Order: sequence, then C-alpha cells, then structure tokens
Amino acid sequence: MFSLRTFASRRCVHQAAVLNPKSSCSIHSIPKKGDRVVVAMSGGVDSSVTARLLVDQEYDLSAVFMRNWDTRDENASDEGCEWERDWEDVQRVCRMIGIPCQMVDLSREYWNHVFGPSLTQWEHGNTPNPDVWCNRHIKFGALMERLIPLHGKWLATGHYAGTEWDTEHSRPKLVRPLDRRKDQTFFLSNIPESRLRSAIFPLHHIQKDEVRRLAIKYALPTAKREESMGLCFIGKRRRFNAFLSEYLYPREGRIIHLESGQQLGTHRGLWNLTIGQGAKISGQPEPMFVAHKNSRTHDIFVVPGRDHPALRVDGLMLQDFNWIWADALPPELQTPKGLSASVQYRHQQMPLECTVKQKANGHIHVAFHAPQFAAATGQQCAIYLGDWCLGSGVIVDTITPHDWRSTNAIHLLS
Repeated sequence: MFSLRTFASRRCVHQAAVLNPKSSCSIHSIPKKGDRVVVAMSGGVDSSVTARLLVDQEYDLSAVFMRNWDTRDENASDEGCEWERDWEDVQRVCRMIGIPCQMVDLSREYWNHVFGPSLTQWEHGNTPNPDVWCNRHIKFGALMERLIPLHGKWLATGHYAGTEWDTEHSRPKLVRPLDRRKDQTFFLSNIPESRLRSAIFPLHHIQKDEVRRLAIKYALPTAKREESMGLCFIGKRRRFNAFLSEYLYPREGRIIHLESGQQLGTHRGLWNLTIGQGAKISGQPEPMFVAHKNSRTHDIFVVPGRDHPALRVDGLMLQDFNWIWADALPPELQTPKGLSASVQYRHQQMPLECTVKQKANGHIHVAFHAPQFAAATGQQCAIYLGDWCLGSGVIVDTITPHDWRSTNAIHLLS
C-alpha cells in the first residue's frame, strides 16, 4: 500500500491538452492525436468554449447533451421546457465548429440516483447536494458507462477543475483550477479515480473572463448567454421550497426558541428551513436563525442573532466517504495527531483549516482549528491537501461549543 504523502512532492501537472499537448506527463494523462474524445455540453458558454478549444487538437471529437429533467414530465405541457432550449444551443455550436452531437436521455437514472434520494434527505430535514451526486452517478457514471465503450476513452467537461498526474504510478489527482472564484472541485469530489482517469478539464488554467473573451473571439452562438445557476430540475419559474412542496407532503411542526423553550410559530416541513438560515419570525426583537432540527418530532429550533454560539461548529462527523485514491489513504488519519488538512462543505467556501482522523467504524472526524458557522447534516464535505482534493463524504453529525444543557428546550432536542 502506498501513501498520499509519498506522492505529495512527485507531481506532474496535467496541463489541459488544449494548452500543452506536448506535456511530459505520463502517456495516460492526456489524449493522443486521433483519440476519441466526447465533450459533455450543456448549452452554456463554458462547455461551448471547451468544445471549441478541443477542435484544434486533432482528436476524433464529438459532443453529447444530457437530458436529465423535463418539466413536461411534471405538468404535461410545453411551458418552461428549459432542456429543449439548451439542446438547441448545443446543436448550433456543434454545427458551427463542425462536430457531431447527440442527446442522451438520462432522466430515469437522474430520478433514481439523484432526485429520489435527495427527496428522502430533504424530507428528513437534511441538506443534500444533488450536484455532487449528479457528477458521480450521472455525468461520470451513467453517461460514461454509455459513451466510453462506444465512443472512446475520454470525456471532456467545462468544469473549472484540473487533474495532476503522479509520474511514477500514473494516478490522477483532482486539483483546484486557476480561477478560484469558479472552483468546482467540490462538486467533483465524489467521483472515483477510475472515472477521473478518463476526464479532461480544458478550463483548468483559464479564467472565467478569458472564457467569455474566447467565446466572443470564436463568435460562438452562446457567447452572450447568461450563466445558469442552481439545480437543473427547478428551472426559472419557482422558488425551491415551492418546488419541493409539489413532491413532499406537508408535515407541520413547531418552531421553538432554543433558549426559552417557547413555541414561536409553525412550519410545513423540515425542508423549508436549513441550519443557519434566517427563520423570518415576526414579533421578535432580533432576527432568528435555525440552529437545530428534530427529525423525530419535526420541531425546528431557532436562536436570536447570527452570532449565537449554537450556530458555531467545532467539528464534523462524516460517513460514506469517497477517497478518490481508495487504496492509498493518508497514514496520519490513524495517528493521535491526525492529518492536517482543509475542508469545504459549501461551494465557493474558503478552505477551512482542520485536523482529520478516521474512527474505528470508518467515520471521518473533522476538528476545525477555529469554530465555523452553521453546518447541516446531509451536506457534502470535501477534504483537501493544499489544492489537491482527496474526496468527500456526508455530514452525519456536528460538534458545537454551545452547552445545550443550559437551554430550557433541552428535553425537546432528542
């Protein structure tokens, strides 16, 4: 067994093939001339520029568009059919740059592996990240399973991320991109090494502003398109809570003041509020924030002020952790001192310095070097050594410095 630490100093940067096709990395790190490469396109500017850059590399290039969701499946009408507009944009770009494209319907797989499990988590008061699951199970899962055997070895995406390759053992490492503002390694943190080996991220060394300039330079049809944000299945037509209410039965519960034990109001489902969110309760002397949920009683507990100690977190407990190098865990995990690392449990969150240890049951314990604000069960938490993402797991518990025994609601919490 070999250690991550062993390789920390033996790095071979995987330059995007479009930037450095003569890199000295292992032959496994970038495609060769004539290799079949499929670029996953969404209709946005990032994937459009990715496809255009790859055209110059003399690959056997094609494009694929994933249909993961169709609003017509919900309301039996054409209203709000976002995916068709995206597909039209993909076809326009591909016609212009001269590559074939196809659409793959993965809506069933998306429901079974992403949306359905997310619904269960939301219903129980947790805060899942469907985008992380989508990358693992759909884009780098079902899509790769369909495409790679038929269309070649490589899948390129417009993610802002990169791979670095170890020269001795030819193993890929998921690393942060040049543009830290757009860093998407958090969303890619749960894909296995076997899929990372076949991934290409041409935007690794390109800033977002430069991507826009390239799109205009190449006169791509999507050059002026606005950036899409949020989950693909919600679209532009409604709020998140209203959308979930179409799939989850309302279940009323109490909103309780954590300190006094007084009921301040009611809610219609644990998914309507998440940890750290403002509760918007009228008649209170200061804003109230969600500090705790009880999935058994469906009670939500709130505290006054964003700086309340009940919203501070000293550490996390993670389970179902996906180590990208599953057979080469850092040996420091098993030592009393632990592994000095950083974590991220939200997209675009600054790296949080911490110490990481592995428990006997396989759970991962994260101890922050300084208290952090509001983490929720169900959230994904990724671990990093510098810019290198080691993998991620699901938060199942939080450790807080607040003395819950001092509250008048203690008997209601468990």
